[in-house]
Amino acid sequence: QVQLVESGGGLVQPGGSLGLSCVASGFSFKDYAMSWHRQAPGKERELVASISSGTGRSTTYRDTVRGRFTISRDNAKNTLFLQMNSLKPEDTAVYYCKALWESTIYWGQGAYVTVSS
Repeated sequence: QVQLVESGGGLVQPGGSLGLSCVASGFSFKDYAMSWHRQAPGKERELVASISSGTGRSTTYRDTVRGRFTISRDNAKNTLFLQMNSLKPEDTAVYYCKALWESTIYWGQGAYVTVSS
């Protein structure tokens, strides 16, 4: 059974930090490119950051988070991470992890992140 389980969401003040984790099971994690996406209320889901399969040598970030967010992976633990620093209210959203290999896509259930004072 394929599962992607996100954790680490919550409420944080502007300027604060939060770390998300996504634990994968039921498929060969190291072979999949992984990414984080988010969906704010009333808006479409958008790509936040991505990391290549294997060693994760290649990463990409959307402009609004570059320099503040860091995506990483630990293949030994089948886990994807997103470290978020200098958070802003506009980062408030449900964050989803996604696994991609050829035409096969898996999504997690989402983790709520609220940035508010």
